[in-house]
Amino acid sequence: MIQKHIGFLCNVIAIGLFVPGILLSMFTLNMSMGVDLSGSSLSTELVSKDLSIIGTVQELWHQNRALVAFLIFAFSVLIPVVKTTLVCIVYFCKDQALAKRLIDFVASIGKWSMADVFVVAVFLAVLSTNHADTAEQHQIGFFGMSMAFELSTETLSNVGEGFYYFVGYCMLSLLGTHMLFSAVNKHVKTPASRVTESFTTEEKS
Repeated sequence: MIQKHIGFLCNVIAIGLFVPGILLSMFTLNMSMGVDLSGSSLSTELVSKDLSIIGTVQELWHQNRALVAFLIFAFSVLIPVVKTTLVCIVYFCKDQALAKRLIDFVASIGKWSMADVFVVAVFLAVLSTNHADTAEQHQIGFFGMSMAFELSTETLSNVGEGFYYFVGYCMLSLLGTHMLFSAVNKHVKTPASRVTESFTTEEKS
């Protein structure tokens, strides 16, 4: 039973990390362009964004990218909430048969319940663009004269607070769910075991 309580506690803490994980910035993205002309340099900022999961969903929705917005919302918000709700029901459920059915249902959507981890992987892939710069040499000519200049772009990305909260949620949720379901499965008797037990009781009587 201790394992069951610890598993539930891990899920409660995970929800506490989940809320700031989707509201706070997952990472910041900055893109700038610079021009170096005859020893003089000019630079301008093209993109500067603080991106959270909810903020990204809202931005995609306003840009009429409803399908992408829905998929991100479903994978990173809806499925974790549904999974955690079912875990809480299993913990407080006194009906062993119902608890077993809920466990089987969560197990059947196991691939989808890993979608929150997939979201973190996507953000990690985006962060791999950190310090990606490009530089190109160009020449312009006018009135028989030519002038060389260098055009460069730089992309910088940094991890935000929300990223660490969301990673913490994923790890604790996986650990807590595994511990809770393992503990419940030990105490939930399958129909086959009940039949076997009833036959044994009848033989003894």
